[in-house]
Amino acid sequence: MKTGMRWRAWLRGGGGMLLWLLLAACRAPATNLPTPAALVDVVTATSVPLATETVPATWTPDPLHLEIAPTGGPLPSRTPRATATPWPTRTITPSPTPPPTATNPSQPTPVPPPPTSAPPSPTPPVIAAAPNLLPNGSFEAGWYNHNGIPELQVPDQWRLEWEAGANPLDPDPWNAYVRPESRVLSRAFLPAFEHPLFIWDGNQTVKIFKEHGAISFRLLTTVDLAPGQYELEINVFPDLIVDYTPAGGKIWAPDPLSGEVQLLADGRTDGWRLPLFGQKNTFTYRFSITEAHPVTVGAAIRGRWAVPNNGWFLDDWKLRRVGE
Repeated sequence: MKTGMRWRAWLRGGGGMLLWLLLAACRAPATNLPTPAALVDVVTATSVPLATETVPATWTPDPLHLEIAPTGGPLPSRTPRATATPWPTRTITPSPTPPPTATNPSQPTPVPPPPTSAPPSPTPPVIAAAPNLLPNGSFEAGWYNHNGIPELQVPDQWRLEWEAGANPLDPDPWNAYVRPESRVLSRAFLPAFEHPLFIWDGNQTVKIFKEHGAISFRLLTTVDLAPGQYELEINVFPDLIVDYTPAGGKIWAPDPLSGEVQLLADGRTDGWRLPLFGQKNTFTYRFSITEAHPVTVGAAIRGRWAVPNNGWFLDDWKLRRVGE
């Protein structure tokens, strides 16, 4: 009862007018509403576009294999591109590891022996040279003056012979043979730098020479020999000088015939030889005898021209038996 009274009072107070307007609006035709197209435009114009995200293609079609399906038909299936064949994988088989050797704790670990050095090479046997059969072969045993002449010092147990007068190799009177001079020289009588040049065994050497004179001489000794084969060896230094340089150096004789050497044994020889001047020369001569007897051995030397210094150094002569 009270509710109906309140409702009627609301209508009388103006609520009825509001209710009437609402009913009238519901019955009026919808002539002022926008058309669907306009509604679309309004929505399109007023709507805020969404940010689009570009999705990358999952594969790029090959233009050479792209096919267009006929109108109205389905697209043909795309033939996939051949995939690359992978390289074969190399398999490395590990070397088997040998199992550890079991050790017996009750026994000591063997220790390898120390390395041994190679056995020393056998020393070759020393073959003693045959003895020198020449008496005073290196001219160390003293000397004497031939016929008491001071200029003729001759090694002990040797004899010196020479030619004097006409020279059959050159008839020029200037080149006639003259008597040489002879000296047995120790190191004390030679400059130190000449010791190795002229002394080759011991402490002495023999010098036979003549200034501005042609000479021809023989240095000989006699030895008792048994039958057999022997070798005679002599060493000589031809000091044949034709001039000197401004600094005092020697100028050797230019003609090889300026000096000659011949080895002698038991009346035989192997001919004249041409030595090299200004240096030590070694000559040998082999001979045989069939009966035991005293044998004369030695050398003949000549300088056929009267050069300023016709000199010869002699040392370390040997005579040895060779063969059987």
